[in-house]
Amino acid sequence: MLDATDRRILRQLLADPEIPNAQLAERAGVTPASLWRRLERMRQAGVIRATLTRIDWRRLGYEVQVSLRFTLDKTHPRAFDEFIAAARRVPEVTEVQTFLGSVDLRLSVIARDMAHWQQLYRESILTLPHVADSDALMLVSTIKDVQELPL
Repeated sequence: MLDATDRRILRQLLADPEIPNAQLAERAGVTPASLWRRLERMRQAGVIRATLTRIDWRRLGYEVQVSLRFTLDKTHPRAFDEFIAAARRVPEVTEVQTFLGSVDLRLSVIARDMAHWQQLYRESILTLPHVADSDALMLVSTIKDVQELPL
């Protein structure tokens, strides 16, 4: 279980993932050695899984972001596996998620512009196997995008 100090450390890491350890220790009210031990314990327990880099795709020239929801034809026993394998091979697919409910999978897809999106859709998305139904949601704006949680 996490104690109050672990939660302070996690809050600080979520607010500033690139904070130097000395500063993190000071803000969390622990010594650098104690900080290191706590971080290592949380990594080994799987609480801290990775340090991530978040990319602003628009700044790299990908102006179109689409969320695609799929329902698969589950009469084929390997429908999920084959769909996921094919989706992973599309370089512009940045995320693949599976769900329980009326939607089976969701893909996040980036494209440089509408012409690129149309090409991707025709050549890569429509050819994904075992699709019974799909729905595309084009991102217009992001209102809230934070990783901080009330720890």
